Parts: sequence; C-alpha cells; structure tokens
Amino acid sequence: MTDTEFGSVTQQIANDMDTFQQRAVEAVRQHQRTSEFAPLIELLNAEWRGLVREAAGLPREIPATPHLCELHREFAFLLANRKALAPMFRLLSHRRMLFPGQCYYNAWYLSRGLRERDWKADLLNWDLSPASQIYYHGHDFTFAEKSPRLLEEMFAFFLSSLYAYDLFHFSNAHGISFGHNLHSYIASQFDSYAEIALLRGLSKVVVYTNNGCSDGVSQTAFATWGDTPVCSICRWRTEPSVCGDERNLRWGNARNLMADYQCLSGGNRVDYNDDPRVHEEPEVYCLDAQFWHPDLAIPPERLLPASPPSTVRLYHAVGNAKERTTDDGVNIKSSHVYLPLVERLQQEGLPIELISPSGVPNTEVRFLQAQSDIVVDMLSYGWFGANAREAMMLGKPVICWIRPDWLESVRGEIPEYADELPIVSATPETVESVLRELIADPDRRRAIGARSRAFAEKWHSHTVAAARFDEIYTRLLQGEIMLGTAARGSTRA
Repeated sequence: MTDTEFGSVTQQIANDMDTFQQRAVEAVRQHQRTSEFAPLIELLNAEWRGLVREAAGLPREIPATPHLCELHREFAFLLANRKALAPMFRLLSHRRMLFPGQCYYNAWYLSRGLRERDWKADLLNWDLSPASQIYYHGHDFTFAEKSPRLLEEMFAFFLSSLYAYDLFHFSNAHGISFGHNLHSYIASQFDSYAEIALLRGLSKVVVYTNNGCSDGVSQTAFATWGDTPVCSICRWRTEPSVCGDERNLRWGNARNLMADYQCLSGGNRVDYNDDPRVHEEPEVYCLDAQFWHPDLAIPPERLLPASPPSTVRLYHAVGNAKERTTDDGVNIKSSHVYLPLVERLQQEGLPIELISPSGVPNTEVRFLQAQSDIVVDMLSYGWFGANAREAMMLGKPVICWIRPDWLESVRGEIPEYADELPIVSATPETVESVLRELIADPDRRRAIGARSRAFAEKWHSHTVAAARFDEIYTRLLQGEIMLGTAARGSTRA
C-alpha cells in the first residue's frame, strides 16, 4: 500500500499499514489450518480497523459512544478506498457470517446449526415493530426502539460488522439492510444502498432469501399464473405502496444487483426471479426438528377441551389476519373457502372441530397445531409456507394447492424434493371431496403424517440446512460463482 492509494494519508500511516500487511500475511500462512486461526483473525481484524481509522483521520481507539460525524467519516473513507482496502479484508476472512434481519425464525435456527459446524454465525434483529416479535424465536443483537441514539447505534454496529463477518445473509423484500434508519441516512448522504456497495467492494459475500409473491415479480406477471389469478383475491392488489409492478420490479432489479446468491422455494420464476443466481434452496426455510416434535408435551394452559374420540380437528390460521383479509372475509389463505365449508360439514353431523388461533406467539402455536388432525392451508396461491412446514414437522397431513408448473420447476433443480413432497393438493373446487376423504380415513391421515415428518426432517431440519449452507457459504467465500443447477453440488447431509 502506498500513500497515493489513500489520498492524504501520511507516509507514517502508510508504512504502518504496509508493516501490518506483511505481518498479517505471515500470521495467516502459519496458523490457517490450526485451532488458533479463528481467534487470530479476530485480533488481526481489530488491529486492522484501528489502522484504517487512523488513515481516515480518526483515533485508533473506538469510543464507547461515537458521534455521528465520526461514524460518517469512517464510512466515507472506507467507501472511497474500498478497492485498495479489499485485499486485506479478503486475507482476514474466515467462517464468519451474519444474518442482518429476521427471516421469521428460519435464520435463527440456521445460525444455531451453523455454530454446531464451527461457524461464527449471528443474527441481528433490526425490526423494531413490537407486533412482529411474536414470529421470531431469538436473536444475538438488536436495537432499542426508543433509543435517542438509534441511528448512531445502527451505524456503529454496521461498521463493526465489516471487521467481524465475511458473509451477510439478508432476507425479505426491501430487507437488504441493517435497519431502516441507517439505510435512509446513507441513501440521503451517499447513494441508495451504498452500505451494500461497501460490503461488496470490500469482498464480502451477500446472500439473500426470497420471501413472497411480490419479491422481484410484478403483479402483472404473477397474475398470469393459472386461469384464476390469486391476485384477484389478494388484499394488497389495489395498494401499489405494498404491491405493484413499479415497486416490485424496482426492488427486484436492486436485489439482483446486490446479491451474489439467492434462495427461493417454489417455482415463481418470472421477471427478476428468472435469473441464474436464484436457486431452489428449500433448506433455508428450516426448523428445529425437536422443537416441533410430534410427541411434544402440551402445557396445561394450551390443552384444548376434551372432545369425543371420533372428533377430527382441523387447523387453519392466518398470520396478521386483519391486515391480510378483505372486508368481506377473503384472503389468500382461503379462509373464505374453509370457514363456510367447515360450518356446512358440521351441520351435516361430521365430527369435526376447527382450531383457528390469532395473535398467539409462534413459539406457542405449535401446541395447538400438535393437537390437530389435519392442517388446511392455501388453495389458490400454488405453494406452501411456514404453517405447512411446521405441520409437516409435527407429523400432520397438510392440504394445500401445489401449482403443477411450479412443482415441475422445482423438479428441474431438485427432483427428489418434488417427488417426495407429501402435501395433499386441492383447489377451492376439489377441497371438499379431499377433506371428506381424509376425515373418513384415519389410517391414511397417519400414513401421510408419517411421510410428512420424514420429509420435513430430510429437507427442512436446521441440521440439514446447516450442512447445505456450510457447503454454499464455503464455496462462495472461496470465490466460486454459483449459477443455475451447478449450485446444487453432490454434498448432502
């Protein structure tokens, strides 16, 4: 490194950085394959940050409560000199990853599984909405919503993460961020997503998990799936601030420019999802197989009232039901189909009960799912989500429509997954006959439930997910460009 690379950096600082580089190269060479390597990398990164700060005209020591102007200066220096700094960041990389943001509970359990495989794997919860917290199962770092220094705290965490992690796995549409406050500030002072440009400029790896029909896909394109588009019953179809062509496509373009590798489940491969960096990775949507065990003990306060032995309990739930349901009771979870159907079957004398909780924390809702016999889910969307995965892990049969086009798309990347999927497919037109058959046949319910548990353990347990992403992350950190079906290597836990 020379002083010309850093503008006005003094010769003494340039000499210090050169000396550090020589020492770091030798230390990495000597210890790379030893147990001392991980702590060594942390120590070297801490020293490296001090040198970078000094080059930026700041004290090497990081103050306990840094001012915004100091954080801004450090960021600006890194951004301006990222090309010259990148080789040292690459040298000082290791098996260190961060989930910036929640992905329901999936990222939490994946991070725990990765730790079991000797990764430094942490989760930052930057979602400050109190209403969202019932869907999350844990975090390693978070921010206080009412903190008077919220922006500074987010900024300080981001800067420290540059030296603490080498791979960043984001989730959710418009969620490639370390917090909305920080993202808005950086966009106003630099460029939109300049913080992610810095990650990439410093040779950090960016991974992304896709969630939802509007993630990179226009409403117009999504509505072309099937003869009766699910968009026609969606609460958000006429609210472009939530879902609309311009918003969805703008995000898809930005997302594809930022992410090195993207994870998807289901075959919604149009618009920006039709890209070789988008991969079928069902394992990313993972669960703890013991937490959702078929034989889990039900606490007394969650025990349902006793019913006659012949009673068949149906489970149907909608997260954020009020926000996602129209005034006339229609939603994409098909409540408008199931509720009148269940009422009609009960009037006929069929021994069925409906379990339909609302506002129950996700850590508790499994106790209600476990006491059901059949889980009934979306009949128009074409794929399944967390509710169905949880039900399968609990050994329950699930009714949900599986769109044939999407199943074949998945089969093109993961034939076994498509072949083994045990979900009982039904549409609004066929669900009554499908449900009647399952209600009348307890042996079939048990058989499908057993297959469901085996499928969920094989494809969605957090230990299997950790093995899969150990491979993916390792290949990405080694500089491999993983495109198309080549990303699904021969390794499987």
